[in-house]
Amino acid sequence: MIEALSEQYSVSELCHAFDVHRSSFYDGKARRSRVDRKREQLREHVVCLHEQSRGAAGSRAVSAYLRERGFDVGRFMARSLMKEAGVTSKQTRKHRYTVAAEESRIAPNHLDRAFEVDRPNRVWCGDVTYIWAGTQWAYLAVVMDLFARRVVGWAVSSNPDSQLTAQALRMAFEARSRPQGVMFHSDQGCHYSSLAFRQTLWRYHIKQSMSRRGNCWDNAPTERFFRSLKSEWIPKYGYQTFHEAKADVLRYVNHYYNYVRLHSHNGYKTPVTMELLAA
Repeated sequence: MIEALSEQYSVSELCHAFDVHRSSFYDGKARRSRVDRKREQLREHVVCLHEQSRGAAGSRAVSAYLRERGFDVGRFMARSLMKEAGVTSKQTRKHRYTVAAEESRIAPNHLDRAFEVDRPNRVWCGDVTYIWAGTQWAYLAVVMDLFARRVVGWAVSSNPDSQLTAQALRMAFEARSRPQGVMFHSDQGCHYSSLAFRQTLWRYHIKQSMSRRGNCWDNAPTERFFRSLKSEWIPKYGYQTFHEAKADVLRYVNHYYNYVRLHSHNGYKTPVTMELLAA
């Protein structure tokens, strides 16, 4: 206020009127003009993390990232830093889904939403999504280990068939050193209910579990993964070519999601870090 009125009145007159020492006024003015190097450094980290997440990181994620790098930053300070840096999260609102209860005739819902798993290679979940790639759709199948929400198998194809889902399952089975006693959970899509896919499960001695028809919450972790992929990573209007789509999506799956992105389910640790801590 004193600064705003200083054009009409002298500083001495204003300080006397507001009962403020001139030394206090000049000291405060100097502090405001002084650059806060630490806060500037924090804002630079926030901008870097925001760009790395392609605009998806919110205040919780930013706070966790900064704490991991040795900065004592809570969620509300992270929110202030984001506001100062002019960045916002582009996370979408939750969608309301209809609920159904019809179980599959091929495999019951053995998992029954028991998503908390005490060790790796006990329960895997799978699902398929589509991505626009220039003049066609690219289909991504993933296999997720529920323990740390790590994606352990994936495949991309121009056809959403059982060959695609079987390829992702084979990758997971080999990458995890052919574990025994695994349950595989998915929806009732034909690429999971086909004879070819079920034969792959039998060959690997994997128990099959299926969501109730029309109930996506029975496979919520993989649904959440695809939501993150599409809101955080994939361009708004898709990709120019199939090869561009495949390369960029696999970059998210194999590098960013597993090794860089902090997951709230893991106490804001990456899936890979969570598994290493549990080993």
